[in-house]
Amino acid sequence: MATTHYLALEDVSCVLPDGTLLFAHLTETFDDQRRAGLVGRNGSGKTVLARMLAGLQPPSGGRCVRAGSVHYLAQQISTPAPGATVADLAGVQALLAALQRIEAGSTEPADFDTVGERWHIRQQLQHALEQHGLAHLRADTPASRLSGGEAMRVALIGALLSEADFLILDEPSNHLDQPSRHALIEQLAHWPRGLLVISHDRQLLDTLDRIVELSPLGLRSYGGNHAFYAQAKAHEQQNAVAELDRAMLDRRREEQALRAQRERQEKRQARGARAGQQANQAKILLDRQKERSDHATGKLLRQQAATRQALAQRVREAAEQVADEAAIHLHAPPTAGVAQRLVAELDGVELPFVPEALRRISLQVRGRQRIGLTGPNGSGKSTLLKVLAGQIQPLAGRCQVITGTVYLDQSLGHLDPGRPVLEQLQQAQRTLDESALRMRLAQLGLDAQKVALPSRLLSGGERLKAALACALYADPPPPLLLLDEPSNHLDLPSLRALETLLTSYQGALLVASHDPVFLEALGLTDRLEATGKGWRLGAVG
Repeated sequence: MATTHYLALEDVSCVLPDGTLLFAHLTETFDDQRRAGLVGRNGSGKTVLARMLAGLQPPSGGRCVRAGSVHYLAQQISTPAPGATVADLAGVQALLAALQRIEAGSTEPADFDTVGERWHIRQQLQHALEQHGLAHLRADTPASRLSGGEAMRVALIGALLSEADFLILDEPSNHLDQPSRHALIEQLAHWPRGLLVISHDRQLLDTLDRIVELSPLGLRSYGGNHAFYAQAKAHEQQNAVAELDRAMLDRRREEQALRAQRERQEKRQARGARAGQQANQAKILLDRQKERSDHATGKLLRQQAATRQALAQRVREAAEQVADEAAIHLHAPPTAGVAQRLVAELDGVELPFVPEALRRISLQVRGRQRIGLTGPNGSGKSTLLKVLAGQIQPLAGRCQVITGTVYLDQSLGHLDPGRPVLEQLQQAQRTLDESALRMRLAQLGLDAQKVALPSRLLSGGERLKAALACALYADPPPPLLLLDEPSNHLDLPSLRALETLLTSYQGALLVASHDPVFLEALGLTDRLEATGKGWRLGAVG
């Protein structure tokens, strides 16, 4: 009988070093029968939870149970140590070293324990590299020679070669070009054991068997792919909003009824007092009547207070079920008078550091033109954007770009890691006062505590939203926006908000992305593609 491998959370909580409660009382099981995707807001604790499941970080409360071995692949591939190789990135260097010592005559039991049954790992690694378009690499190739996309692909190969009972992959498709994303999806489709993927990649999430959402309400499992999850969430939100409306209406009606009841009681008290005075009753009888009346009034007030408290609790509970996606809001900056204006021109420009076929380019970009920049990793997309941004000088040709152009690279170099977000936004936007800027940051999901922190302490998605705020809310706003993979690290609600913003943005836009769903949502006018024969510009539609 086959053994079922699983990862289980039992009443797990996490308290950050500063005392902040990240999540509490999580109970869930991930098994090897259904491939799962974990989604949630930036900063909700998905990566922390994944590390707990992998045994790399203990919970503050509760426990994590692992039945089987786990291989965890982090979202960011660590900067390779000096002398690190492809084998190090793939996680098999110790195995290859032990194998090499055995081949040289070692009889150390530790070497044989390290190798186990994996005597063909050297051939398996090379075959996997060739199979996944990395035939130019060898196990001893220095890791420093690899691009970010190549490093991630090698790390993924290592994960798939790990023979673990459970894979936990944190944003594995970030920085992968479209062919590599398709290859990843195909590889994971044939992975025979347990799988948990943290991702905002809708293509990838659509291939999984269930989606688990981490939110302030805890963990909730949806028994289907991303499309099913999105539909179920929309239905849930409709019901939650309707329930909130009903609860608030019931509270208003009940308040009216309570006021009417109180007024009737007060009128009865007044009539009783007048009747007692007119009847010329003894003082002791009048005092008893007043005592009974006060007792009845006090009882009524206590009943009404309990009713109000119950109604308020119902409204709070209904409000908690309404997702705060509406809070993610981006103000589209005005950009007037640029519709037909030439905002960028490349005339016979030669790009450095790119393949020969893609070295030469001529391009004109006019106001409100929206260009999607596509092509494989290493084809020169980032180089082209850096030339337009003035960060790299072309080898030849003429490059003219309108003043005020803003460029956001993948490392978010536009953002100072040592300074608070609010301080940086105040420097870029001097027209609005601090309260208005705080409101705009809060509408991005960056609360008062986060905007006061050095930006390096924010999550990847939070840093991107901060960088976008500093760029788009600048005074004056940018007439040309250059974006390099802006959808990386964003959670799904923020991704949809970004799509909405860029759709309403009135300036010229040049955006490099490997996410076809994201690009399709932007309403592109043109697509500039890096091909094996050169750059190809064509209208969309």
